[in-house]
Amino acid sequence: MAERSTAAVDVADNSGDEPLTAQADESSTADGVATNRERGTDIDEAQGSGGTEGPGKASAPELHSGHKLAERYRLEECVTRLDGFSSWRAVDEKLRRAVGVHILPADHARARAVLAAARSSALLGDPRFVQVLDAVEEDDVVYVVHEWLPDATELTTLLAAGPLEVYDAYQMVTQVSAAMAAAHREGLAHLRLNPNAVLRASTGQWRIRGLAVNAALRGISSDTPQRADTEAIGALLYASLTQRWPYESDAYGLSGLPKDVGLIAPDQVRAGVHRGLSELAMRALANDGATASRHEAACTTPEELVKAIGEMPRIRPPEPAFTAPPDYQRTTYQQGTYGRPAPRPGATQTVAAPPPPLQSRTGKALKWAVSALLIAALGLGSWQLADALMDRGKQSDDPNQTQTNDGGEKNGGKSKPTKPLKITGSKEYVAEGDAQHPNDVGLTYDNDASTGWRTNSYKDGPKIVIKPGVGIVYDLGSEQEVSAATLSLRYGGDHTTLQLYATNTLDSSTPLSSMKKLGQATTSGLSAKVSVDKPVKTRYVLVWLTAMPYSGSDSANYSQPGYKQAITEVKFAG
Repeated sequence: MAERSTAAVDVADNSGDEPLTAQADESSTADGVATNRERGTDIDEAQGSGGTEGPGKASAPELHSGHKLAERYRLEECVTRLDGFSSWRAVDEKLRRAVGVHILPADHARARAVLAAARSSALLGDPRFVQVLDAVEEDDVVYVVHEWLPDATELTTLLAAGPLEVYDAYQMVTQVSAAMAAAHREGLAHLRLNPNAVLRASTGQWRIRGLAVNAALRGISSDTPQRADTEAIGALLYASLTQRWPYESDAYGLSGLPKDVGLIAPDQVRAGVHRGLSELAMRALANDGATASRHEAACTTPEELVKAIGEMPRIRPPEPAFTAPPDYQRTTYQQGTYGRPAPRPGATQTVAAPPPPLQSRTGKALKWAVSALLIAALGLGSWQLADALMDRGKQSDDPNQTQTNDGGEKNGGKSKPTKPLKITGSKEYVAEGDAQHPNDVGLTYDNDASTGWRTNSYKDGPKIVIKPGVGIVYDLGSEQEVSAATLSLRYGGDHTTLQLYATNTLDSSTPLSSMKKLGQATTSGLSAKVSVDKPVKTRYVLVWLTAMPYSGSDSANYSQPGYKQAITEVKFAG
């Protein structure tokens, strides 16, 4: 039920107080398997609740949606508030693109380290990493701007559905190892390499976010950074093969290993695991010794891991499944087959020869007779049409003529025609929790279907569970008789439920229970009309959403996958 965009923001997760290998260095058993591993997941961070600040830490800047940095970066949605810093989804108004922003006070104990890490990461310029676009200190704050990848999916999300296919796991470890080897050659380490930091783009390319910056934000360092990142890659591969976290504690939505059994190979945890990848994961994880299966040397640097991958037999992508083409169906007319049974499959059908043309004297006479009949029919039809038109003209000239409907009712008894009602103002209605996008409500009646107001993306649906609903109150300028509302929507699917209420104010002070319900509609398409059985006079009308369809990421609308809806146009009739 968390209201969070999860596909592309580069944040420091709340998955433990120390990096994986830092703990491994401090506490390990005789066989080289660390006993005090990372704990927890980033659930608190995903919900945006953050954590409590320790004594002596600088307070986070007071920021809000709509705030601008450098008159350029407009903050849209806070996704993390933790340890004195916050992370936001924002819009670069100069280049008109979505970006991510980390913000912390300039007097924060880690501000200098974050600036240095961001600038070093930006100099690398490797496309396999989420790029740092800007790192600035101004107005008593330090902020780091980075890429936003709306079409990318976290490894955490991929593993929630099951382990990766063999080829996907092979591609992941190959690309991540090569990228980290290149970073270490430039003196950069990650130290927070976990399933939240690895993304798969829609093109299939794997990318890494938070290089150096995530560790700096959390104040993490290591005396053996290459070993720390190598062991982290081993943990990623282990999780990709088994859908299990290779330590006793659960983390990142994955179950840990059974207690008191130690680190066991992936092919012993799950049947059907690729033997070569299983051994590769163990060589990266068990850094103090060799694997039990082939006694290969352990990999202690990403460069050694890249070399070990190169020595493996190449894993090829799976062959595409062959789909037999459908049986050929003749669609053109075949002369002489009407009314005959269809031939058996495989049987040869004999097509009858067409009859000879009518060339005899009788045939010519028959053709002339048919032509004469057709001409006569056309003349009769034209005469009847002209006569009908003349009668209609006479009726329209009669001022006393009265038309009636099917029930014999005169024109004066028809229902009153509706008229469009002008919207003079609007405001988002917030019943519980946070607002959605209050600055965009005016875009729902600007006569531009390409703009609009959208909700956040929710994990549960179609019915909204985390709150009673979301919506907008519209001001009609004065009391008007409202008979219907027509809405244009951005996302179709199963399903959108809308309700119409008459209220007495534009703000959210009036509870829903005190409003008068006017009507309700449910749709699976991109439009909806809510009709009012008996027109009601009111100045303020609430459009209320209680259920929304599931839709994927929408880069044009800066929206992540989830149950959501966007209203592009609203029109009222009276």
